[in-house]
Amino acid sequence: MSDRRKHIMRTQIARAAVDLFTAKGVSATTGDDIAHELGISTRTLWRYFPSKESCVRPLLTGGLDLMTERLRTWPPELSLTEHLERSGALAEDAGVPSMASMIDLIRMTRTEPGLRAVWLDVHHCAEEVFAEAIADRAGLTPDTLSVRVGAAMINVALRVAAERFADHADHEAGDEDDKDMADLIRAALEVVEDGLGPFTR
Repeated sequence: MSDRRKHIMRTQIARAAVDLFTAKGVSATTGDDIAHELGISTRTLWRYFPSKESCVRPLLTGGLDLMTERLRTWPPELSLTEHLERSGALAEDAGVPSMASMIDLIRMTRTEPGLRAVWLDVHHCAEEVFAEAIADRAGLTPDTLSVRVGAAMINVALRVAAERFADHADHEAGDEDDKDMADLIRAALEVVEDGLGPFTR
């Protein structure tokens, strides 16, 4: 099977898993249920993922993969936020596929420990890649303290922005928390770029 077909299948499994988790709850959903929803065998399902919770992983990595690309092409004369703006990463049409499913999923990580573990592991893995990209840009090694801290700050900013958007996605227009994902990412990264300044004055 080609990598593209594997990617498509993994994404289909992820969407089916989220739909079932949303409708039935995580504890009431089995691997057999997810496989049946897709018309595949449970054995085939386990070839792609080691657990029912891990089935959702593809829906959580898209935005982080996009950030990795942007970090690798981040020019020295621009701030990260400026680079994201100019490269279109914060444009409305640059959204991650299956946004609705992703938001439902992130919301569930608040109350489902198994999904929370997957969410945090996705970010832990992304932080390693962020550090490599930042190190290449700065001419340093990925284990340099400043690189590790910078990667962690960007990582946390993205996670908090996504969680905040998921928590407030159902608010009515005009609510003070009625911001789209791009607005929240922009605001969170501006805090990172300011460092601890606002808290030390």
